Amino acid sequence: MKSPHQKKAHHTIKQKQKKHLISEFSSIGQCIMNEHLVGGNFGNMSVRIGEGFCITPTGSFLNDPKSVIYVPLQGDVPKQASSEYRVHRDIYTKTDAQAIVHVHPPYAVSASLVSDQESLIPIDSEGRMFAPTIRIVTGEPGTQDLATNVSDALVHAPSCIAAGHGTFSIGETLEKAYLLSSLVEHSCTVLMLTGRVQSHKS
Repeated sequence: MKSPHQKKAHHTIKQKQKKHLISEFSSIGQCIMNEHLVGGNFGNMSVRIGEGFCITPTGSFLNDPKSVIYVPLQGDVPKQASSEYRVHRDIYTKTDAQAIVHVHPPYAVSASLVSDQESLIPIDSEGRMFAPTIRIVTGEPGTQDLATNVSDALVHAPSCIAAGHGTFSIGETLEKAYLLSSLVEHSCTVLMLTGRVQSHKS
């Protein structure tokens, strides 16, 4: 049995870790806002912690989340967690991702609505190197259907687009997941501006 001193130390470490995560989320969130990858209080981020993950609270601003919510890979989910916790949980279960960023970049969302292909193929040099195939998946926000489709896609590639909704990107760190989100939006911008998105939709 732990002594009161040991319990207090353990609690202090947890609080320090939480404070660090809030700071990291806020910093990456500000970068996301600066690039207009998301508007208002939309989008979400998470990092793997032990047998679960810490995610931004529902309705929070990514550059000022106030707190982080721990969600176990199995079991009950706190009501304060982002509504997209299902997607994050499935991704962590199926992949070795350490962090996830979900944003609503306008060109990526536009390309997903215009394209009649299952995937987008970047033509810019960075896109070809780091995200040579960007899968487009379906599913309504906050549903298990979306969680299944996104996590299945991310088993094979580090980023995908939920049609009409936004991108989900994974990485070894939150920064790398954010940078991939930015890169995918750049690739989609180039595709859209050059008219290279294949579509037979009216």
